[in-house]
Amino acid sequence: MKRTDFEIEICANSVESCLAAQQGGADRVELCMGIPEGGTTPSYGEIKMARDVLTETRLHVIIRNRGGDFLYTEQELRRMATDIDLCRRLGVDGVVFGCLTAEGDIDRAANAFLMAHAKGMSTTFHRAFDRCRNAGKALEEIIGSGFDRILTSGQQPTAEQGIRLLRQLHEQAGGRVKIMAGCGVNEQNIARICRETSLRAFHFSAREPQHSRMDYVNPSVYMGAEGADEDTVMLTTERRVRNTIEALTALP
Repeated sequence: MKRTDFEIEICANSVESCLAAQQGGADRVELCMGIPEGGTTPSYGEIKMARDVLTETRLHVIIRNRGGDFLYTEQELRRMATDIDLCRRLGVDGVVFGCLTAEGDIDRAANAFLMAHAKGMSTTFHRAFDRCRNAGKALEEIIGSGFDRILTSGQQPTAEQGIRLLRQLHEQAGGRVKIMAGCGVNEQNIARICRETSLRAFHFSAREPQHSRMDYVNPSVYMGAEGADEDTVMLTTERRVRNTIEALTALP
């Protein structure tokens, strides 16, 4: 496959990860904090600096004010709309969000409200899709809402496990919206996912552990959950981005 045959988005948790994604040849980054929570909206400073350093790679930002479910109050939606407005002012290329009803359907009114603020920007419906009770119906409603792409693992823990549904979604979409495989995509399985789904858009983090530079750490004190590894930061590396892309270009 030629490099232009597919699209690579890196889930980047920092400006450092954004730079590594760009150096590794990514087409786009999705900037998000709180990856263990599924991704939350980054700070103003993180977004602005990412925009400044990404001169060759497009910048998308997740709009998700908290972890947990995707059923939002009116106040939460207003905050999310404010974040979208901020992203526009900072020159962000696109935003990533998704709202559901209590019944697990697409919340068309909530998504329409946010889409109005995102007018003119690229829009991705994120993995809230994987929490929908009816994937086929949700796909049609997302298309009707005007989103450009859907990020999904095929409603399974990983995209590799969701290959069957990913293939079905790609066929049902018929080019009306781009289906992007994400969650657990790496250099070992991306070629298989590509072959068996016919998808040409992929989302992954390509992260590696970076150990703390602290000489002293108080072992009795945790800043978050007790027992969590707080001496390691996971960052995207240029090496893993390139290796994963090369796994696709090696395909006939």
